[in-house]
Amino acid sequence: MPNKILIVDDEPFNLDLLEQELADYDYVIERASDGVEALEKADVFKPDVILLDYMMPKMNGLEVVKRLRQNEEHKGIPVILLTAKATQEDKIAGLDAGADDYVTKPFDSFELLARVRAMLRIKQLHDTLDEWNRTLADKVKRQVDELERMARLKRYLSPQIAEKILSEDDHLFKTHRREITIVFLDLRGFTAFSDNAEPEEVMDFLRHYHSEMGTLVFKFEGTLERFVGDGIVVIFNDPIPCEDHVHKAAQMAIEMRDRVKELRTAWRKKGYDLDLGVGIAAGYATLGTMGFEGRMDYGTVGNLPNLAARLCAEAKGGQILTDQKTMSRLEEAFEAEPIQELNLKGINRPVAAFNIMAHK
Repeated sequence: MPNKILIVDDEPFNLDLLEQELADYDYVIERASDGVEALEKADVFKPDVILLDYMMPKMNGLEVVKRLRQNEEHKGIPVILLTAKATQEDKIAGLDAGADDYVTKPFDSFELLARVRAMLRIKQLHDTLDEWNRTLADKVKRQVDELERMARLKRYLSPQIAEKILSEDDHLFKTHRREITIVFLDLRGFTAFSDNAEPEEVMDFLRHYHSEMGTLVFKFEGTLERFVGDGIVVIFNDPIPCEDHVHKAAQMAIEMRDRVKELRTAWRKKGYDLDLGVGIAAGYATLGTMGFEGRMDYGTVGNLPNLAARLCAEAKGGQILTDQKTMSRLEEAFEAEPIQELNLKGINRPVAAFNIMAHK
């Protein structure tokens, strides 16, 4: 693309002479006959170099340069001052005003052209630097936006799901079937507590309780599916694969039970009679996103979450209940005690249940 040069002089003869000197080169030339017109042409023409007469009516060259440098869009345009005023003081005044070079009249054609080429090289470097700065600024903004988006997502989603969303992994959003371990947690006595406590007290309690339990969820690489009041649902092995997910789920539940046991001392002092019940089930389930545009949740459906939820509902304070199939994968590493068969709502057969006690 040809370089654009704006020539500014109040004498038509000088404009013709300058245009003639530049005619043999692949430049696009625009003329202005005074300083006011020069500023107007600079806005529209967007020159790469300006050849500017020093002495002009209405507005002299120094004032034009100052106005150009005050305009963010024109700060990088090289300006060569042309004048018969060749004193050292005049040159310094022009350069201090913001001019980039100085050519005295009558000018030498070869010198003028050499200075124009030099200024065009400077303009090209300036444009390149501007582009780099814009690219860098855009990149930094994207990274900052990404970090802010991640921070916002992690306030509402588990880190695994947040990172999956940010990676734009379409597999996360597709309904799929996978072997998982699902854990339901619920506080015994919470309904009575919430009925008698002030709402603000209940919210403060839940924030602290969720924080304590959430820390353990992330420690064992679980996916926090949701909070429902005092209820918590945790998935293992989806959307991020997790080795030994059944064992990790059981170990997490034990540490949660033990942590709640510690917290109960402080709770009792406040009059809270609360304890933790847990249900764990492992097997295949269907997972994916549910909801509508603008409000989506990630979760699981099927018999498995129903089994874990019903086991949790049957668990007494301090119990971690699981079914026989899940226990068969834990019995070598965990101590457990069998309890009576349970008739669970939505399950068409009695379920042999076990209370997980401790890691061996």
